[in-house]
Amino acid sequence: MRDGDAAGAGVRLDKWLWAARFFKTRSLATEAIEAGRVRVQGDRPKPSKTLRIGEALEVRTPAGIFQLIVTALADRRGPASVAQALYREDADSRRVREELQALRRQEQFIRPWKGRPTKRERRALLRFTRVDGIPMFPDDNSDD
Repeated sequence: MRDGDAAGAGVRLDKWLWAARFFKTRSLATEAIEAGRVRVQGDRPKPSKTLRIGEALEVRTPAGIFQLIVTALADRRGPASVAQALYREDADSRRVREELQALRRQEQFIRPWKGRPTKRERRALLRFTRVDGIPMFPDDNSDD
């Protein structure tokens, strides 16, 4: 971690996002910034923007939307416990993200397979979608 009290102290935004473990590589952090998935004080920054303590960030990742306040600066990647000390997350942001994760877990039980269904799964789906013995799809002639 760096001391943020020195005059002119700051870290590049892409380095900080990488050090805070929001992205696995700096190039992924740079791509996210350029794609507009990162906002600083509500504005779209460049990857080279100097980040300072106290600035508000909004980071969109596959895990959800993070609303953050920068509490410390770092330009090196360290352990996760150190990375979590670099920011303070908004309580509403955390609650919404946890609700989204709960919905994703429920969705896994609704459709347990990934990708295209196998022949067996397709037949089970067709059995489930038939109404009063009439197939939902006219070309389905199987009597399983």
